Amino acid sequence: MIQLSVVIITYNEEKNLERCIISLKDIADEIIIVDSNSTDRTVAIAEEHGAKVFQKPFMGYGEQKNYANSLATNDWVLSLDADEALTPELRASITKMKNNPQFDVYEMARLTKYCGQWIKHSGWYPDHQTRLYNRTRGRWIEKRVHEYWEHTDKEYKKGLLDGDMLHYSFSSISEHLKKIDKYSDLGAQEAVANNKDVTLMKLFFSPLWHFLHEYFFRLGFLDGFYGYMICKLSAYAAFCKCSKIRYYYRQKHNIKQA
Repeated sequence: MIQLSVVIITYNEEKNLERCIISLKDIADEIIIVDSNSTDRTVAIAEEHGAKVFQKPFMGYGEQKNYANSLATNDWVLSLDADEALTPELRASITKMKNNPQFDVYEMARLTKYCGQWIKHSGWYPDHQTRLYNRTRGRWIEKRVHEYWEHTDKEYKKGLLDGDMLHYSFSSISEHLKKIDKYSDLGAQEAVANNKDVTLMKLFFSPLWHFLHEYFFRLGFLDGFYGYMICKLSAYAAFCKCSKIRYYYRQKHNIKQA
């Protein structure tokens, strides 16, 4: 059986961390916490549950996770965020994998809780995430908005684990709106850095397409009121990002706003 290290990066996660660590029972051979100088009880909670805690000023999600990987005793690593937790079915699937790894990396489905409701459609599920891997065979690549795991071998084999990784995300619509503002700004800056612009036609149709695609084709209507809100806010996020790309692009190239 392989030994498994679980790595978690944290900053003021006292409301989430204990749930995350408890969900790792029986599958984690060690738990590594890389904290960015939390001011709440995050570190105390981690130490109470036997985790190894290291302090590191935040360098970006990708670099922070790479640093956490470097601290692991074992080559096989499960990377989690503090607001995530494993279901019993996923734990059983990971135990099976530890006994006989069949793939180079593993994905798992992520099920998100939004304002108290589990979202099973709306483009948010199954939301496969690559989180279980051999740390010596790749690294996290940093992007302005979302980091991703890149395997050394381009021909690697990827498996899918049974069970869900539970994601306790937004507790209010206000939290969601704040994140849209932040991420649309980062996404727009990255697009303009790559010399991308947005036409007025795309500015008009992109939000409309996002709503129709996620609400009807990806069955957002089955998630009720919050499904409707998620799809509307997805459209709003697309509008924000396109608007900011157009604005920043014209600023960069001294183009008069039309």
